[in-house]
Amino acid sequence: QVNFVVCQLFALLAAIWFRTYLHSSKTSPFIRHVVATLLGLYLALFCFGWYALHFVIQSGISYYIMIIIGVENMLKYCFVFALGYLTVCQITRVYIFDYGQYSADFSGPMMIITQKITSLAFEIHDGMFRKNEDLTPSQRCLAVRRMPSLLEYLSYNCNFMGILAGPLCSYKDYITFIEGRSYQLQQSEANGKEDTKYEQTDPSPNIAVAQKLLICGLSLLFHMTITKTLPVEYNIDDNFRATASWPVRFFYLYVSLMAARPKYYFAWTLADAINNAAGFGFRGYDKNGVTRWDLISNLRIQQIEFSTSFKMFLDNWNIQTALWLKRVCYERATFSPTIQTFILSAIWHGVYPGYYLTFLTGVLMTLAARAIRNNIRHHFVESPGVKMCYDIITWMATQVAISYTVVPFVLLSVKPSLTFYSSCYFCLHIASILVLLVFPLKRTQKGSKNHESIQPVWSKKLEEESLLQKNTYSTTNNSFSQKEEVTCRYQALKQ
Repeated sequence: QVNFVVCQLFALLAAIWFRTYLHSSKTSPFIRHVVATLLGLYLALFCFGWYALHFVIQSGISYYIMIIIGVENMLKYCFVFALGYLTVCQITRVYIFDYGQYSADFSGPMMIITQKITSLAFEIHDGMFRKNEDLTPSQRCLAVRRMPSLLEYLSYNCNFMGILAGPLCSYKDYITFIEGRSYQLQQSEANGKEDTKYEQTDPSPNIAVAQKLLICGLSLLFHMTITKTLPVEYNIDDNFRATASWPVRFFYLYVSLMAARPKYYFAWTLADAINNAAGFGFRGYDKNGVTRWDLISNLRIQQIEFSTSFKMFLDNWNIQTALWLKRVCYERATFSPTIQTFILSAIWHGVYPGYYLTFLTGVLMTLAARAIRNNIRHHFVESPGVKMCYDIITWMATQVAISYTVVPFVLLSVKPSLTFYSSCYFCLHIASILVLLVFPLKRTQKGSKNHESIQPVWSKKLEEESLLQKNTYSTTNNSFSQKEEVTCRYQALKQ
């Protein structure tokens, strides 16, 4: 953990240096790729020792597969190899070396690299094999029209900004950043007709970085002072279960799982700040002209803590991973996309049995929450007072349901997880099944606006803002004109 924090702080300083002295206006993309890759591999070597070779091996073999297999079938081979290699490494680390421990957890960065390998394989397949009219708007936007060079591939997978904690970004966004084309703005004339103009500006990320570092500091302080006093394991303490009342037990369940979240807030927000400090992550301006640096942000803390539905929580937690699951699994699944997506998420996370208990429980919770929302919510939204009461009740229910679901994710093993669920008489499992039996579950067609709740979608407010501001967002497509790139990113945001 100390190595991780030290390396991330070094990466933050390196990002500032990278943006200042290796800016795209001063340095060629080749130099920026080389430096970003070498710094990333150095950090990996410092943090994980020779385990860092796994990052190069996984990336190198995947690139070789892409070259020799061809664009038609490489997505299948890359997907199986990358996920299989990750799983083998997780099995050896967990069951051979240190079960339940996180020392030298080199599989963490490999999880991000696996996401990048599989995402890029699908994006190349979409861009170089499938017909344009067969793609969804988001697939068309992210499609890659040429094979990346080995240097570009390694830079994307192993750059110093994201090698330790991510987050995942699209290949096109990353290449656009390296080549210095991230600050194109789409403006509109007063009459409403689009008049696409491009201004090469370089907005400063300093304020965004400072704000995110402040959040990191507060999260770390909370983790070091409060989290240890509210252990999740106390939920299965024999004396606590025997003496505490049900309201007390559910309240402690909520606060103990809430106290477990700041370490993720710290790691993901720091990773976001590092990318921003390097100049990566700019997503245009809001309607007030304020810069937005959340292109690859992984969470929205306020929306997480005040979620009033299972969907809202999932939409704002580990955003880039949820997008990856949507793009490589949910959108392409031929049957039961929700179940397949949760199973893939469990496999990707690791081999601890608790992960599988959490995600299988998550399937029930997701389907039940959707059934309730579709059949009940519309009765409570007409009156502001009634809606407020409904929101308070659903907030409480959501927080308890989320906490109940993720307990095995923290406890890791089967026995303590089943001890917890049995002490609660599997109450929320049973309630979810009863909900699914009582309420009809409306089917959602893939490609429509109503996607399954596993996928993160931009909030209605953000969509309205995008309609007002019509920002241009960074994409790279060598075969498209600049105007088409702008329209593609804008359409993807609306979706």
